[in-house]
Amino acid sequence: MLNNTLFIEAKKYIPGGVNSPVRSFNAVGGTPFFTAKAKDHYLYDIEENRYIDYVCSWGANIVGHANEYVCSEVSDVLMKGLSFGTPTEMEVCFAKEITKLLPSIEKFRTVNSGTEATMSAIRLARGYTNKKYIIKFNGCYHGHSDSLLVKAGSGLATFKNPSSGGVPEEAVQHTIVLEYNNTQELIAAFEKYPNQIACVIIEPFAGNMNFVRPTLKFIQILRKLCTDYKSVLIFDEVMTGFRVSLSCAQGLLDIKPDLTCLGKVIGGGMPLAGFGGRADIMDNLAPLGSVYQAGTLSGNPLSVAAGLANLELIQKPGFYEHLNTISHMLTKGLLESAAKHRIAFCSDYIGGMFGFYFRETIPQNMSDMAQGNIQIFNSFFHKMLKSGIYFAPSMYEAGFICATHNVDAVNTTLDLADAAFAQIASDLL
Repeated sequence: MLNNTLFIEAKKYIPGGVNSPVRSFNAVGGTPFFTAKAKDHYLYDIEENRYIDYVCSWGANIVGHANEYVCSEVSDVLMKGLSFGTPTEMEVCFAKEITKLLPSIEKFRTVNSGTEATMSAIRLARGYTNKKYIIKFNGCYHGHSDSLLVKAGSGLATFKNPSSGGVPEEAVQHTIVLEYNNTQELIAAFEKYPNQIACVIIEPFAGNMNFVRPTLKFIQILRKLCTDYKSVLIFDEVMTGFRVSLSCAQGLLDIKPDLTCLGKVIGGGMPLAGFGGRADIMDNLAPLGSVYQAGTLSGNPLSVAAGLANLELIQKPGFYEHLNTISHMLTKGLLESAAKHRIAFCSDYIGGMFGFYFRETIPQNMSDMAQGNIQIFNSFFHKMLKSGIYFAPSMYEAGFICATHNVDAVNTTLDLADAAFAQIASDLL
């Protein structure tokens, strides 16, 4: 079946034809392709086209698609049963491994998605502090729970402004939205609500307004304010966790959050996420404490088996050095090629996560990112896709490298990008 034909069929039975909005290609236009299989750093669609994949299941597949060791470990567990609804030894091993790798996490609870992890962490922070208000940052995405689907406003006037239908104003009235990397706004928020802020949740390296770094001053002041005002600092490392380094973003930034949300890499492509942190906070969860959180499929044996296998593989010597090398080669090559064709462009990366932007300078926040040239991005995306290179289908999404990406794959990508830039430059004349 052709991609176009299947997409028409899909829209008859699935809202928008997709089960997650960004897959629809609404941001870039055109018709999405339907994947039939994947291996290493390649996707194969139902028309048997092959793509070099820089999305990697939105960052989850850090060891590459269909890794033989991971698949073998999952297969072994598969024959013992799909779900038990009881504790398993693997869950204990998994939590123990997470706490070994991340010193900020003393206790850890698994869930099934990043949305579950962040929603639960915020509820826990509110229960622990007995405070109502939460702070998030414009451009950071923490899942689709009601209190986090909030538009940014001017200054601190950011209440009662849901960014999704179906979310009542009452659900977001205790959510404060600030500008990423804006230290003055952050200080002002704590001064305005000194005893009411339960937590601050942040992507320590943003990946949902493309890849954006925090300034060192901003992240250090954030940690100090949370400590001084007895608010819980939540690092949403669903995307950055074990992707930017083995010590995650918190290790690179030398910041110890109170709670951490993890996902994507820790499940290696299976539905698995979790949250953890200080024991005195985590022990407020049921059945020990009053904060309720539960899930029938939490700690699912297939997911945990995939997660344990991935955590083993990413600890092999040279794993992150390779990701850094490939990310550097790709982003540097794209920058040089765009410059050759006089196209406004810049790029950045850390570990196996990267961003490129059709603007002169690297963005510091969502306002900067919104000034990128979306028309040129969309043109570049489709030219690359037609050539067999799959970047994220939105100007506002980060890109990802996996362990099997190599020099040949990057050189192929850069050759095709140079041709795309040349055509774009010609079109602009």
